[in-house]
Amino acid sequence: MRRYIDIGANLTDAVFKGIYRGKKVHDDDFHHVLNRAFEIGMEKIIVTAGCKDDIIEALKLVKENDRLYCTVGVHPTRCNEFENNAENHLNMLKEFIVENKDKVVALGELGLDYDRTQFCPIETQKKYFTMQLELAQETNLPLFLHSRNCANDFIDIISKKRDGLNGGVVHSFTGTIEEAEKYTELGFFIGINGCSLKNEENLKAMASIPIEKLMIETDAPWCGIKNSHAGSKFVKSKWDVKKKERWIEGSTVKDRCEPCHIVQVLEVMAEYRQEDPDVLCKQIYENTANLFFPDHKH
Repeated sequence: MRRYIDIGANLTDAVFKGIYRGKKVHDDDFHHVLNRAFEIGMEKIIVTAGCKDDIIEALKLVKENDRLYCTVGVHPTRCNEFENNAENHLNMLKEFIVENKDKVVALGELGLDYDRTQFCPIETQKKYFTMQLELAQETNLPLFLHSRNCANDFIDIISKKRDGLNGGVVHSFTGTIEEAEKYTELGFFIGINGCSLKNEENLKAMASIPIEKLMIETDAPWCGIKNSHAGSKFVKSKWDVKKKERWIEGSTVKDRCEPCHIVQVLEVMAEYRQEDPDVLCKQIYENTANLFFPDHKH
């Protein structure tokens, strides 16, 4: 059986408890979500945390299952969190990391997002991106990076802090071939999910990335592969799908991506790259295990 590690899943999202926009629509089916993932060969899932509340919830969640791990960091759109007392906030992040070494495998989600500056101004994002990179140097954690419409500033900041960093991945990649090349030249891996496979330009960029620099993810419950996506024609695996209002036990939910859908991401990647999916999956697994789980038996 193929082995997978989902490097980014937002499993603290309420939709996995059947709650959508604050309204309970169906039963909590989180255990079904996990079981579907484990059935397809998912060995580990890294739960993404991007703010204080996320981190607290993620740590609680991952301690309940041996196959779940998490990140600790502040998402660029949440960097206003630092503004009241940056030093205290940074120390809090460090405490979360130090006290949960067995479960925290990356610093993140951190980076820059110039598509959503209404949530946090650019200068604030840049300031605390830099500060968190310094924390990464101190803790020796690999990075779980976010980059949206900011490639030049992103590369400039991370290049200046490159020394002392323990690698990382630029997740949910939607950039150009040139951006992918710059990230890999800096030594970073690139994470591919459904949002990375929307159009022909995305597919070409994905195909340009060397196999030894690839990782795979779902970004669940977001970034599922939709029928309108260019990559959808390569999807082979399907699950029983219901609208959330018609959910039945054991079904997946329409437009709610979940970790088992990592299989579909691999199928698109392998077909478009014209590579053996087993070979591709094995290399991606090794890339991921070596960065985030160097002390585990693979």
